[in-house]
Amino acid sequence: MAAKLSAAPAAVTEAESKATASVERLAPGGVADGGPSACPKCFGSGLEVVPGRGARRCGCRGADRQRRLLEAARIPRRYQSCMLRSYRPAPGEGSQLRAFNYAFRLVREYPAVDRGLLFAGPCGVGKTHLAVAVLHGLIEKGVACLFYEFGTLLKEIQDSYNPAQHTSELKVLAPVYEAEVLVLDELGAVKPTEWVRDTMTQIIGRRYNDKKLTVFTTNYSDSRRTPAEETLEDRIGARMRSRLYEMCKTIAVEGEDYRRHFDE
Repeated sequence: MAAKLSAAPAAVTEAESKATASVERLAPGGVADGGPSACPKCFGSGLEVVPGRGARRCGCRGADRQRRLLEAARIPRRYQSCMLRSYRPAPGEGSQLRAFNYAFRLVREYPAVDRGLLFAGPCGVGKTHLAVAVLHGLIEKGVACLFYEFGTLLKEIQDSYNPAQHTSELKVLAPVYEAEVLVLDELGAVKPTEWVRDTMTQIIGRRYNDKKLTVFTTNYSDSRRTPAEETLEDRIGARMRSRLYEMCKTIAVEGEDYRRHFDE
């Protein structure tokens, strides 16, 4: 391929010649580091030669970046197929349609978005599906995202105190602090001990101060249906609940647990 490119006819423009030379430098012998499986358009160089126009970034690089972002997002296998296009609100359940509309709008308008979302409701109404669908939509736009189930995150932090794990609390928390968009699933699910609340305050407080976009899901609402029922404020504390009001739009998602119908 390199020999054919170097033997370009005189009619080739100067820009195209320079582009060809760039590809040859990046891909000596016509094939770059990608080897035999390299992209047929850019041969692994990342630059695609367009006749009469020069060179442009090859589309394969966008696909590679999206794949890397998806891997780095840590989306559990269970939820890897959760997309906005695959979400199905229950018939007649307006709250689920409303929740979908907010998720769709966040993806469409990002980065011109000031607040995240907090999906609150019972089990099996699609809260995690919508939260992960937001990540998928943003990753398609090239946004670096991260998913964590709250209990799993706490466990990883606890494990970092064990010298045998060869890790540190900062190593675990740094990606959580720095993620451009974070989904924190099942907020309030872990028994609110003093350590849990301190850790939660540290995570939410840091992202609050840095104005990082965060999407939460929780099974706890802001009102009690029975005297014994706990609210989200009971689980995370009044200070953190106050910050979440500013960080996120709270969306109540109601409906029947769809998992109850699997045996049918």
